[in-house]
Amino acid sequence: MFIAAATDSVSIAPSWDRVAAEEIRRLGEVPAANVGDALRRMTVMDGGIRLVTERATLLGNALTVDVRSGDNLAIHRALDEALPGDVLVVNGHGDMTRALIGDLIGEIMVNAGVTGAVVDGAVRDVRALSEMGVTVYARAITPAGPFKDGPGAIGVPVAVGGVVVAAGDVLAGDADGVVVIPRHRVQEVVDAVGGIVEKEEALRQRILAARSTAVAR
Repeated sequence: MFIAAATDSVSIAPSWDRVAAEEIRRLGEVPAANVGDALRRMTVMDGGIRLVTERATLLGNALTVDVRSGDNLAIHRALDEALPGDVLVVNGHGDMTRALIGDLIGEIMVNAGVTGAVVDGAVRDVRALSEMGVTVYARAITPAGPFKDGPGAIGVPVAVGGVVVAAGDVLAGDADGVVVIPRHRVQEVVDAVGGIVEKEEALRQRILAARSTAVAR
């Protein structure tokens, strides 16, 4: 960690599996809405979890963190467990009074290869985070900083945006929001999204053709 703080109050789950980047690449090539369609919209985060940075693409394995409201000690500790391609997924219990992630944590994320964060709580320094190229979703923005006292837990299932996320699940996001793909369903979704995209495109072409016909008349 880059801060001097005792982390005895932060528990860390045993190691968890991650899905290889080549296995999920397809999910980053289609709209998040289509990924959600493949899951029958059951694991789409609620609209309160919104994009706050300029970069609007997110794809990676969940590094889950449960924190006490307004406290980010466990997030600092979690980044010691991060692998390239991870996405921080933080249950901040919807607290909007203290920012759990800011520019300094963003710099650590870049060092660790963490591509983004999804926070059910608040963040700050969004302009700096955008300039770093990380993708951040949150429930709120506030300049108020966090406490660093704990407790917290890393690698445990967390509730974020109305969806349960387990460590190693896959997150796909764009300007519309974030979808959670349970790790055991990744291949199923990869196989399904192509057909969903093709079906939508066929309908779109029918709509455009009808418009052209109407204009011609």
